[in-house]
Amino acid sequence: MTVRIVRLGTPRLAHEGLRIGTVRRPPRGVPAARFASEDWYDVWYPELSPSPEVVKLGQQARSEQDWAVFARKFRAEMAEPHANRTLVLLAALSRTADFSVGCYCEEEARCHRSLLRELLAERGARME
Repeated sequence: MTVRIVRLGTPRLAHEGLRIGTVRRPPRGVPAARFASEDWYDVWYPELSPSPEVVKLGQQARSEQDWAVFARKFRAEMAEPHANRTLVLLAALSRTADFSVGCYCEEEARCHRSLLRELLAERGARME
């Protein structure tokens, strides 16, 4: 059993399991009834996305230093008790179920999902 980090809207992989959308907003122009069937997500969980202010930092990051500021602020948000409890829960679930966590960004290296990968691994998640 594992957790996968995915790009939302891409075809699902075999044994991917439940797809969790960790994005601030649902996909534009897609009716909610089609989110799962069009490979966006099964469950929307914006609590694991950066706050609007921190999202802007990530979108505007042009240098490694800018990205480091974004990463530090997002990690601070994920250290808050409610977010940390969710990460600990997901890490534990990864030992008994397959599921995926994702975002829309094209490049994982410049997306908060790369940091979610690290945060989950730090909490003992079984990663794909």
